[in-house]
Amino acid sequence: MTGMGTNDRRLMLDVDFSQKVKHGRNVCGDTFHSVRLRDERRTISILSDGLGCGVKASVLSTLTAVMASKFTAGFHDPRRTAEIIMRTLPICKERKISYATFTILDFDRSGLTRIMEYDNPPFVLIRDGRPVEVEKSVQEGKMGRKRKYTLRYSQFQMMCGDRLICFSDGVTQSGIGGSGHPLGWGLGNARGFILETIRAEPEISARDLSRRIVAHAMLNDGGMASDDITCGVAYFRNPRELLIASGPPYDQGKDSELARKVKEHAGPKIICGGTTAKIISRELGRKIIFDLTRMGNNAPPPSIMDGVDLVTEGIITLGRTSEILKNGPEESASENSPARRIADMMLDSDIVRLIVGTRINDAYQAPDIPDEITLRKSIIREIARQLEEKYLKETVITYI
Repeated sequence: MTGMGTNDRRLMLDVDFSQKVKHGRNVCGDTFHSVRLRDERRTISILSDGLGCGVKASVLSTLTAVMASKFTAGFHDPRRTAEIIMRTLPICKERKISYATFTILDFDRSGLTRIMEYDNPPFVLIRDGRPVEVEKSVQEGKMGRKRKYTLRYSQFQMMCGDRLICFSDGVTQSGIGGSGHPLGWGLGNARGFILETIRAEPEISARDLSRRIVAHAMLNDGGMASDDITCGVAYFRNPRELLIASGPPYDQGKDSELARKVKEHAGPKIICGGTTAKIISRELGRKIIFDLTRMGNNAPPPSIMDGVDLVTEGIITLGRTSEILKNGPEESASENSPARRIADMMLDSDIVRLIVGTRINDAYQAPDIPDEITLRKSIIREIARQLEEKYLKETVITYI
């Protein structure tokens, strides 16, 4: 996530996407690629749709998306990036069209947003529960001095609560030829569905909204995607902060400080580790109750504590959480485990604060078990790396 300051208020940019592969294919021909420039506090997201489907389309869209993100980062102007890409991309000899479409999204620290579109469906901007029409300038040129192309550029200020949605034509053309949408779902119907979804759930995250849109496009196609389907969502909002406490403090005199930090945190909170939970339970005078209804996946069951959203086992659960983040949440969509719930809560947050205890736990001092403190620190660092690099979250690690 990237911090944004609009009218001196720090906002967060929640960016995520969902995707389904065309039925009968193993590789998606669409690419949604995001990068964060820490020093400049900019976030760049690219949606590219490769010509055709399968491996060839995937290579073309990936090449376009990565090239677009690097050029945008370097030149600071999507218009200049688009010109370079259009001169670089080859033309299909049969169809006489470019090998890939693209939508370039560039958000800076102030909320200023610049967008360049080429042949993808137009983006949708929702503000205060209503669609907003954005003025676009047209930029024309020739591809290889032969075929003409048209680029559409827009620049505007995002406001708190704004959502920007972009998608490949697998969304707007879903259901084409069927009885429900013989001409395809269309931009108007897609926009109407987005508005209904946001009105029903005003705080819906970028991840969940993109999933809902893709799921409905799949429903239009009868459950089997007739084309690659991709939807990306950017949501400007006040930051959502998640607190995770794992491990007892090095100095037992710090136990009360750890409990105080957990108690005073205003957002969702998770405790990972039996010893950590016992300390907080003792310091706050709150009981721990095992939740035997959530057993499964060869992981210890979670517990319940008043004022805490989730209480789990420590290192094993965090290790599995790290695996879920590394492989992507879609790989474990059917998993009902504490680790999966932690991963979901992380991805629905903007800032993840991790308080890591550094006291040696006597339960882990068997000769054949690795140093528990080193292992916990390693797992926490890997989780933070995945959250920041892959999911564009902001993380803060505090050792106690």
